[in-house]
Amino acid sequence: MAVETKTTCPYCGVGCGVIARVDDDGAVSVKGDPDHPANLGRLCSKGSALAETIDLDGRLLHPEIDGRRAGWDEALDRVVQRFSAVITEHGPDAVAFYVSGQLLTEDYYVANKLMKGFIGSANIDTNSRLCMSSSVAGHRRAFGSDTVPGCYEDLELADLVVLTGSNLAWCHPVLYQRLAAAKAARPGMKVVVIDPRRTMTADIADLHLAIRPDGDVALFNGLLAHLAKTTAIDENYLAAHTEGFGEAFAAASGMSFPELMDRTGLGASELRQFFGLFERTEKTVTCYSQGVNQSSSGTDKVNAILNCHLATGRIGRPGMGPFSLTGQPNAMGGREVGGLANMLAAHMAIENAEDRDRVQRFWGSPTIADRPGLKAVDLFEAVAEGSIKALWIMATNPVVSMPDADAVEAAIKACPFVVVSDVLKTTDTARHAHVLLPSLGWGEKDGTVTNSERRISRQRSVLPAPGEARADWWQLSEVARRMDFSGFDYRSPAEVFDEHAALSAFENDGSRDFDIGDYAGLDREIYETLAPFQWPAPLNGSKAPASNPPLGGTKPDSARRFFANGGFYHPGGRARFVAVTPAETDRTNAEYPFTLNTGRIRDQWHTMTRTGKSARLSSHIAEPYAELHPRDAIDIGVGNAGLIEIASPHGKAIVRALITQRQARGNIFVPMHWNDQFAAKARVDALVPPLTDKFSGQPASKNVAVSARPFLASSYGFAVSVEKPVAPQADYWAIARAEGGWRAELAFAREVVDWPAWCRQTFALPSDVEPLGYADRQTGDLRLAFFDGDRLLAALFLAREPVAVARNWAVSQLSAEHGNLRKRFTLVAGRPGAGRPDPGATVCSCFSVGVNQIVGAVRKGCHSVEAVGETLNAGTNCGSCRAEIRGIIDGCLAAAAE
Repeated sequence: MAVETKTTCPYCGVGCGVIARVDDDGAVSVKGDPDHPANLGRLCSKGSALAETIDLDGRLLHPEIDGRRAGWDEALDRVVQRFSAVITEHGPDAVAFYVSGQLLTEDYYVANKLMKGFIGSANIDTNSRLCMSSSVAGHRRAFGSDTVPGCYEDLELADLVVLTGSNLAWCHPVLYQRLAAAKAARPGMKVVVIDPRRTMTADIADLHLAIRPDGDVALFNGLLAHLAKTTAIDENYLAAHTEGFGEAFAAASGMSFPELMDRTGLGASELRQFFGLFERTEKTVTCYSQGVNQSSSGTDKVNAILNCHLATGRIGRPGMGPFSLTGQPNAMGGREVGGLANMLAAHMAIENAEDRDRVQRFWGSPTIADRPGLKAVDLFEAVAEGSIKALWIMATNPVVSMPDADAVEAAIKACPFVVVSDVLKTTDTARHAHVLLPSLGWGEKDGTVTNSERRISRQRSVLPAPGEARADWWQLSEVARRMDFSGFDYRSPAEVFDEHAALSAFENDGSRDFDIGDYAGLDREIYETLAPFQWPAPLNGSKAPASNPPLGGTKPDSARRFFANGGFYHPGGRARFVAVTPAETDRTNAEYPFTLNTGRIRDQWHTMTRTGKSARLSSHIAEPYAELHPRDAIDIGVGNAGLIEIASPHGKAIVRALITQRQARGNIFVPMHWNDQFAAKARVDALVPPLTDKFSGQPASKNVAVSARPFLASSYGFAVSVEKPVAPQADYWAIARAEGGWRAELAFAREVVDWPAWCRQTFALPSDVEPLGYADRQTGDLRLAFFDGDRLLAALFLAREPVAVARNWAVSQLSAEHGNLRKRFTLVAGRPGAGRPDPGATVCSCFSVGVNQIVGAVRKGCHSVEAVGETLNAGTNCGSCRAEIRGIIDGCLAAAAE
């Protein structure tokens, strides 16, 4: 009998509820949970494809020591022996943990407890440092605590939503759909998008401000100075609940309007329109994400935004407030347990002696870290310098995701002892581990996560643990016990959660924002059935654990938002305005004249270890690329679909050129997902310098000086194959999953002498299989196809220019039968016959709808996104492709009108 389990999506910080169904034959399917308050049944393309990412291909199923299989006892004893030896000889600060927002809260809690309370060092940091630590620092400066004041429903209740540094449509798609639905229901709602690029999110905008990179402090300072001259300032709120407004206003008003225009790159009318909207609209929400946080001035950007909301009293009430959108599914949970190097558990401060004493007494620990540890960038620099001699990396891939990634890889490779806990065996980081520990993945994990609106949800296991994989909290507890530390005898994640909840309430009495004491003391049965709920939920609060309602969130409205009536966490209970000034930036660099911006795309997640398994998710964008303006493309001499080499003083990358008017001149965007498992040289974070915000330690990934030039190739190629290509001998290659096998984009600086032999080696073909095909020396075209009976094994298409092959059609041939010679020659020609139309490049991943199909529907009279959806289903599931569909429709109608 099929079993359905309510769990949580493991991708972005929206924290969507998922219903996973396991059929009698073991087949898994997923759908959105209509009862979960975060998504109300919606899922994005990544969430919809979760069942396609849970196979065991590439899984790490057994512990390994120096590349050989080992048992758990031997592996854990090796970890304990080496860590203990380093601590004895060099002290606790010679070891470090680097953890992840992919961990569940229970895993995070045990890791933090072990390192800070028993090993006695704060050298535990997280990849969440890379995505939201500037928000943490800004919150703490303004509020006295790391508190996100609002709720998702505020986006729907607002009359003005400002999205700054947030490509909501691709990075938080379900929130984007909630916002789009609200705007459709209330056309008077206004949306402002602040982003150097015209992203897909701007499709919903009433106003798009193409701000200059790092112009945010200037923009929001200019807004504060404008507001101070109007009746929008809430003088009663200022007087009752804040301090420091005068200093903040003085700093903001020191900039002339022409200087504001110069620093932001915006025109006078754009600035006045934005300022007027904000001034006149009380119910305003400002959402900010990585475009704000990932900056050397990220914390000041956050405080510039918070200053505007505090000055107008637009905080903590329905439909208004600043809103930090976290990147990862459990970045918020990591903050709750002190997963950052400069925090303690339960939102307590490591620099506060009373907090340190409180946590140490609660844990009964022999010591407590008495100063902040090394933040991520500094941590890996310490590894490189040799002061950290033992490193444990959990559920993350820093060789791809850290700035100055090549230097990070060299540091890890040179570290005397490296432990990696992960689900995959061959990530760019795992290849340098001395000990590999197999962890549970999504569908196998059991615990809790917290989303961006402070909502705690259960992530439940729906599949048995494969091989010898074990939970991360179990691995950490075992190491702690073998180091003779008490207090780690957990038998289940429920026991860890109970301790976490109890610590949040310990000696609290309302003095700290994070309090879920109402959920301490749960028995395991209630923990198993726990429904989503928002904190705070203090002991003896508005509901008892046993009555945890199906939707959570039934608390009084005032209890679900913070700060409407003050109650800040600085001494005296007042918020603090922070006087900020724009950082000086050098915009002239003859050697590196372009500004690189990195980020996510719609259908991939982080370093692709999970989403890269899905053919459907790889069909939308199958290779790394660089967005650049048409004029810039002309200036550097690269054509559309040509290859481009991007370089900084730290590294180089080779990616496909995507020439688009959506990009501003002088700017280049490259996604951060591709790695050495999927491309030859596309780890874009290798180009990013280790420059960080001085308050938060967050790296600056959105404003990198780079050069760009064409990558000159003698031939370009496209290939499909049943087997995964093996280390292609090519100057450029990018591989992706495809239905029935794999697809590959290729480029060669020199001609290969023996192409059939190259194919046999690259595609693992039998030596006796002969190709069908042709070569044209005059044009440089070459076509080779290898068959085993009626089945296509591999096909290679070469040309002197980027290959004009119907790619989705070519991929489909891996699953087709090729029983007659005519069909085989059609394949070799690289284009479908008259009866087999090419769907074109995938636009809608959910339903595998291509651009040619959409164009065909438009030509038949489908002149709206809704009409296309009714005909093709495109855009009717997650909706992330709706902006692209609208763009195709507009392009077709414009062409028809010429």
